[in-house]
Amino acid sequence: MPSRIKSIELEEDQKRMKKANPRPGNRLMDRPEYASKLTPLTFTESTTVLDAAAAMTKKNYGSVIVVDDDNRVIGVVTERDVMNKLVVSGLDAETTALSAIMTENPRTAKETDDLIDWLRIMSNERFRRLPVVDDQGRIKAVFTQGDFVSYTWPDLLYQMRSIATATITKNFGVFLIAGGIALYTVIVLLAVGFFT
Repeated sequence: MPSRIKSIELEEDQKRMKKANPRPGNRLMDRPEYASKLTPLTFTESTTVLDAAAAMTKKNYGSVIVVDDDNRVIGVVTERDVMNKLVVSGLDAETTALSAIMTENPRTAKETDDLIDWLRIMSNERFRRLPVVDDQGRIKAVFTQGDFVSYTWPDLLYQMRSIATATITKNFGVFLIAGGIALYTVIVLLAVGFFT
């Protein structure tokens, strides 16, 4: 039952994203990070975990994308998958194929998809890597939560500034009275100290 609900939610997200026409600047491909993305590590599902882990270590990548013969995304293997599905289960990295530990049919985005939509989806569904594919499902890039942080940081600062301004403006009378009392107190203390 839960997989049916997830499937319905996935279909609804895809329909909404197809209808949406994100403004330039809001699409994944418009982010500065997109142009500078390194080519994702890709392997077939029959590749051993040892070979994939060695490549991840050499290139300092946190994941590999599992692709079919046409370079279409069929799975993702992360460092966490290696720990939770291989090491803890006592499997042999030299003989275990990526297909045994990969997350099958991961969520994928198109480069023209809206950044905010994916930020929400990744946050709600708690996954950290988002393969970005072309119209044929072939891997183009991988976005991580860190890429989204660079987008949200300026927005968070703006929101904090707006909240502070609204708070001060809304309570201006209170701040004015408190400031007047503080100023009066300082003047009285100075005067008392001056005349004694």
